[in-house]
Amino acid sequence: MRDISVIIKVLLMEKKDIYLSVLFGVIAGLTAVGLFSSSGYLISKAALAPPIYTLMILVSIVKLLGIISALSRYGERFFSHRATFTMLSNLRVSFYEKLEPLAPRLFHRFRSGDLLARIVGDVETLQNFFLRVFYPPIVLALVFFCTILFTSVFSVPVALILLIGFFLTTIVVPVLFAIGQRKVKSSVRKQRGDLSTKLTEFLYGFRDLKIYQQLQVKENVIDQSSLAYSREQERNGIHQLFSESMNTFLSLVVSWVVLGVAAYLVTTGQLNGIFLALLVMISLTVFENTSPMAAFASHFEDSRQAAERLGAVVSEKSFDKKIQKIEQNYDKAPSITMENVTFGFPGESRAALKDFSAVFPSGSKTAIVGPSGSGKSTAMQLFLNIYSPDAGSININGQPIEQITNESIWKHTNVVLQENHFFYGTIKDNLLLAKDNLTDQEMELALENVKLGHFSLDDEVLEKGENLSGGEKQRLAIARAMLKNAPIWILDEPTSSMDALTESHIYQRIFQQAKDDTLILISHKLTGLEKMDQIMVMENGKLIEKGTFDELMKEQGYFYKMKQIEKSVFLAGNGS
Repeated sequence: MRDISVIIKVLLMEKKDIYLSVLFGVIAGLTAVGLFSSSGYLISKAALAPPIYTLMILVSIVKLLGIISALSRYGERFFSHRATFTMLSNLRVSFYEKLEPLAPRLFHRFRSGDLLARIVGDVETLQNFFLRVFYPPIVLALVFFCTILFTSVFSVPVALILLIGFFLTTIVVPVLFAIGQRKVKSSVRKQRGDLSTKLTEFLYGFRDLKIYQQLQVKENVIDQSSLAYSREQERNGIHQLFSESMNTFLSLVVSWVVLGVAAYLVTTGQLNGIFLALLVMISLTVFENTSPMAAFASHFEDSRQAAERLGAVVSEKSFDKKIQKIEQNYDKAPSITMENVTFGFPGESRAALKDFSAVFPSGSKTAIVGPSGSGKSTAMQLFLNIYSPDAGSININGQPIEQITNESIWKHTNVVLQENHFFYGTIKDNLLLAKDNLTDQEMELALENVKLGHFSLDDEVLEKGENLSGGEKQRLAIARAMLKNAPIWILDEPTSSMDALTESHIYQRIFQQAKDDTLILISHKLTGLEKMDQIMVMENGKLIEKGTFDELMKEQGYFYKMKQIEKSVFLAGNGS
């Protein structure tokens, strides 16, 4: 229920529309009851042939109530829907503000299809919270309270019957069906998330499925998931229709009981017969307002689970920490230190980094090497504060990284990842991500420096850079980093898809530009490391060796052995 309370807080930001929705809803309900009860009284009165002016007054009252009912119903719809749309807008903004700091790490906790289903589907589901869950019970209770008081003036027994009917149709039946609905709704959402996940993976992996001729197999899996989702939807629909039918049935039973009891009271002289039709019409009309309660259980369970699923996305403990963060500006390259850092990805028992300590002095050039899976890229993500260490500390210029805003860190860092994203547009559009005020000459020079001079700034880039080769993507990412020209460089396998000559040229340009900057190079290649101030060797998340190139070669340890293996592979390749 904590997640629902968050939704209510967002909803109460629009108090004026809520009050107006309830006000017009109560007026619409009461005028509807008044309209039909006065109509019943008019019919009974007309049978007694009263003076014409009496009928004229009653007819005028009926017409007036009809006009007021229509106008108030319109006002209720207008203000309730405006409150709903505003609530959804506020909810999306509030959810995004919580989601945005967590975005880099979310994909380790949620599959992309499931995350999309939560962000889109569950937020949309909450549009029914105000319209179907929050204010209808308030309106219904007020309308029934006033109606029962009015009915008690004519007959206390009939008023008691209406009260019992109210409890049955608005509390007992919805609660009973809510218990059964919970399991059904949970299954529907699970199947929807599963289908969304399978469809997303199918689209992402379409090319590979075609190549390996597994397209039909994956389509069959999606068909089965779709059928399972359809079955759960059908089951949910049947359950909801049964709830609505039971509610309507009870309403009609109550009206028949009212008719029977009122008729008995007339025969015993305890009730004036002219009021019989009035009481029956009141019963028939007031229970029309209970129809929203038939779907209350379904919509409440929908809203509860949607709020719960959204809350699960932004429930990380790191988000709840109220730490005052400081905006920092680094005019020159800062130093970075890591002390006894341990980190494991959520849901994994194996630690990616174990008691890792390192110092990266201001303006130093450091290479972190080791086999795949040794924790090199994890260390980079901790540098960027994408993840927080489970133990240990990371400091920039002696200041704890958790006290520095992420924007300060990213603003002063040139980052080249193993996989860099490129947006649909042009070469120029993708280079302008580095800075907004770049000139064409600066961008063209950057392309020349990474041997992409054959590209024009107006050349098209497809989504994810699909029309670029692996090496071209890496060089374009390096060009973007060069244009940003920040004092910290973090390069994760930046030249893995390049030939040796291009790689040598790129490194020469990078070291030339970053001569006074703090540079950290993550690589499984051991070539070109002679110029590094220090080399850190990692294996299984641990730092096992550290030193300059010459020192590590002299020690003839793990780095030396890796270097010898690399040389033998290179010579064998040349020999063939």
